[in-house]
Amino acid sequence: MTTTTLGPTTTDRTPRVPAAAAARRPFPLVRHSAALTKRSLIKTWRTPEALIDVTLQPIIFLAIFATIFGNAVAGSTEDYLQFLLPGILGQTIAMGAIAIGVNLNTDMEKGIFDRFKSLPIPRSAPLLGAVLGDVVRYVIVAVVTIATGYAMGFRIATSPLEAVAGCLLAVLFAVCLSWVSVWVGMVVRTSGAVQGVMFLLVMPLSFGSNVFVQTDDLPTWMQGFVDVNPLTHLVDSMRGLFLGLPVGDHVWWTLAWCVGLVAVFMPLALRAYRRKV
Repeated sequence: MTTTTLGPTTTDRTPRVPAAAAARRPFPLVRHSAALTKRSLIKTWRTPEALIDVTLQPIIFLAIFATIFGNAVAGSTEDYLQFLLPGILGQTIAMGAIAIGVNLNTDMEKGIFDRFKSLPIPRSAPLLGAVLGDVVRYVIVAVVTIATGYAMGFRIATSPLEAVAGCLLAVLFAVCLSWVSVWVGMVVRTSGAVQGVMFLLVMPLSFGSNVFVQTDDLPTWMQGFVDVNPLTHLVDSMRGLFLGLPVGDHVWWTLAWCVGLVAVFMPLALRAYRRKV
């Protein structure tokens, strides 16, 4: 009589980690956010045309504004370029934060976030992964802007360490500002509407600041807004770190704005995302 042995075969003896145990691994939010950050970077690598706004835009802005306003504002293109470049970097990096809201809204429309909902990951991981993945875009803005400026005659008058600190401050500001774009992307219905709303928010910050001219040269009624504009503090911080000008308390104001943007709009974005999914 043949007996049948019940139990695992040799091929079944490979230890497996149950799904519940996998979910209990430490720092799940960090691990899953890192995985989704990698997804965002791969997506950017495979669609390089999505980087046009952070590669060609600073080049075009520097060339146009330095040529048009150089003689009128500073008496020469070379002198105005020294003043203009930190402003263009601040403006372009702020406008670069618009894309993340558009991309997230597009992913929502395609149903990608419905797949994320079915996975055993923290609800906030997709948003955190997208924001961290956008850091590459902001670094590209800084590199392209500085390289283009050097080709046109811009020169950093401080140490390399201070110059890197100025670029990192701009990247940090863009990451924090991107939470505004994420929130708009979660509450607005279409990606086109996200872009329109964000332009309405970013453009007053760009042109209601000292990006192109000194605050004292602006109308009196406008100077009050310019003085409290976060982009003004960022640009003055970079001018100090790049050119050796007095920094004052602009760096601290910029950091305070970064904390405020994250404290207000990150919870709003996460709340809107949970409601949608």
